This record gives sequence, structure tokens and C-alpha cells, in this order.
Amino acid sequence: MPETHAVPEVLDLTRHPIGFLCLAIFAVAYALVIFEEFSRMEKSKPVLLAAGLIWALIGFAYTQAGMSQAAEEVAKHTIFEYGELFLFLVVAITYVNTLEERRVFDVLRAWLVGLGLSYRSLFWVTGALAFFLSPVLDNLTTSLVIGAVVMALGRDSPRFIVLACISIVVAANAGGAFSPFGDITTLMVWQKNKVEFIEFLVLFLPSLLNWLIPAAFMHFAVPRIKPPPHTERVSLKPGARGVIVLFALTIATAVSFRNFLGLQPALGMMLGLGYLQVWSYVLQQRGRRRNDGDMVLNSFHQIARVEWDTLLFFFGIIFAVGGLGELGYLAFASRFLYVDVGPTLANIAIGIMSSIIDNIPLMFAVLTMDPEMSQGQWLLVTLTAGVGGSLLSVGSAAGVALMGLARGHYTFLSHFRWSWAVALGYAASILAHLVLNKSLF
Repeated sequence: MPETHAVPEVLDLTRHPIGFLCLAIFAVAYALVIFEEFSRMEKSKPVLLAAGLIWALIGFAYTQAGMSQAAEEVAKHTIFEYGELFLFLVVAITYVNTLEERRVFDVLRAWLVGLGLSYRSLFWVTGALAFFLSPVLDNLTTSLVIGAVVMALGRDSPRFIVLACISIVVAANAGGAFSPFGDITTLMVWQKNKVEFIEFLVLFLPSLLNWLIPAAFMHFAVPRIKPPPHTERVSLKPGARGVIVLFALTIATAVSFRNFLGLQPALGMMLGLGYLQVWSYVLQQRGRRRNDGDMVLNSFHQIARVEWDTLLFFFGIIFAVGGLGELGYLAFASRFLYVDVGPTLANIAIGIMSSIIDNIPLMFAVLTMDPEMSQGQWLLVTLTAGVGGSLLSVGSAAGVALMGLARGHYTFLSHFRWSWAVALGYAASILAHLVLNKSLF
């Protein structure tokens, strides 16, 4: 059942000078986020400043109107939403950091490098791995892990690097769309009870088509030759398999908390962090007894490696967009998109917009608007917001991360040359969902 919250009275400030000023603040902050690569200012800094200024102006306007209690209630609700997301992500990122520290990803890379496959075969293997790892690791982590493999394999073939990177971005975003753990947007939809965990699986085939169609076109441009052989031996650190098992158990725990106990998944993730803490203690004691430094695992060090710029960016975006909703702009946008235009076209447009504007503020805006939609439409916007960012290299965290990793090879223009194929996959995934899941509309 959807969560119910008392909705306080909202001032319509959409035509008030404070509303216009808040819009300007948000626009400037987001422009700085978009041009982060050139300004070299971390993306969290402008949005944190913007969120604070927007809410200060909201507080002033509501206080002047004698409605400070209404603004406070909305702020509390937004803090609650961010708190859930924050706790969930801290645990997930800590597990990924621990898997990296135990050399799990290094072993995967060495295995792929040693297969001796042709570039075309490796193009499909890396894409498939990205598609199936993303639902568990998330699209950003997956793109970095598989991207490192591609860079190791393609050092003698720049064309392979470019095409494989495009495939990885599309596959990671598509794979993340049919799992609550695959993308921040799907996690937000799940935590808001708009889509149940098992219901995401109906997006599997549409998501698969989203990757397969552009990959099929790119296949013919991939070199047929084999890369030079490489010999790289890497072994797992002690306790790595235990971390993998506990990560799977943590995901199962989070799902069980939601489905069987009616509690927030973040609580299940925190229990999973407890699993890891106990396992790290066991490894520490064993390592000290055996004088084996590789066995020692300090889970607090992995927590300290959490990407704070990303987490604070989410805070700034959620509060800034929530502030625009409190000003009345999201209600206006909701009426235009979901009443005047219609939910299907609106949700398709959300996906296209996510190739330019980050999908997180777009999805949070949709969830804040909370339009009356069928289950099929909520799944549609989940799909489009997840895969729409693949249309451009800057449209998703996976694409931006790979541009940094494969600097000089995978660029905005190299991705843009294949955007037509990605767009065909985008259209096919939407059509597949509308046809295959028509009973949900």
C-alpha cells in the first residue's frame, strides 16, 4: 500500500519574486553541475548552496504568511526521504568498496583478459556482463568495473574501446532499469512503494531490447581481430567469497524487510552492514593469529571511502527540487505533463530529458508531483528515466564516469555518432513495454 502523509497547505509562489529567484538559483546551480568537467567544482557544492538558499527563501515567505508550520512539515518529510536513501546507499557503496578491496573486480578483469577472445566476442561479453551486473552493483559501479576491463583489452584498438564503452553505458543503464538496486531512480520508486520488488522484472525484456538493438548495429563496426595475449594472475584476498555471500544476503534482507515486515528497506540494509562488521571482525582476528595482513579487513575504512560528493549531491538535488515543489512549480508541471499532454507522452519525454538533465531530479520531481497513474505508467517512467540517459554520454552517471576513465577515446562526439542506434533501442524498449505489459495500463 502507498504511504500516506498529511499534506500541509501550500502557498502558490509561482508568480512571486521569491519563486522566480528560487528558479534562478536552481538554474545557475544546475548549470554548474552540467559544466563540472570545465569548472572543476564538485557537483555537490552548487546544489548544496542552492538547496539552502531556496529553503531559506521558502521559510521567509511562509513565515511572513504565518504558515511556518506548513513549511516545516514538508521539510521534515523531505529529510525522512533523504535519510532512507542515504542509509541505503552508504551500505551498498560500502559493500562495493569491500568487494574492490578483496580484489573481486581485479579477478574478474584478469579472467576476461585471459580468455583470448576476438574484439567482437569481447564486445558482447563485456556488454552482457554490464547488463547483468548492473541490477546488483548499480549502473555507475558496473560501468567503471567493466570499463577497466575494456581499457585493458583494447589498448591496441581505440575503435574497440569507443564501441565497447558505448555498449557498456547502454547495457549498464538498461540493466539497472529492471532492479531497485540498479539505479538511484529505481531505488526511489521502490522506496516510495510505487512498484514492488518483483514487479520490476516485467521490464527485463524491454530493457534487454534497449541494449541489444544498438549493440547489434555497432557489432559490424567492431574489429574482427584478436587483441594481443596478456598474462595477468590475480587472486582473491581471504574472506572475499564471504563478502559476496553477505552482500547477496543483505539484498535479500532489505527486500524481506519491505515485503514481509512492512519496514523500510534501509533498515534491512543496515542489518546487512552488521553482517559485514561481524565478518570483518572474524577476519581481523584470524589475520592477527596467522600474521596474515591480506586477511585483515577493516570495514570502517571501506565506509570512509564512500563517495561523499555523490551523497551530498543527492541531498542538494532532493531538497532543491522539493523546495520548487513547495513553491508550486511541480504542481504546475504535473498539470501540464500528466493532464494536458497525457501520461504516456509525458513519461517518454521524461526519459528524453534525462539525457540532458540528470534522471535523479527528474524522477524525484515526478514522485513529488505524484500524478494519478496506472502501474504500467509508473513502470514506463521507471524504464524511460533509467535508459533515456544513454542517448547522450553526459546523460547518465555511467557515461560521465567512462568519459573520465577512457579519456581521449570515449567522448561526447564518439557517443553522439551512435545516438541514432541508441534512440532506436529506446523506442523499441518503450514499444515492448506498451505491448508486453498492456494489462498493467
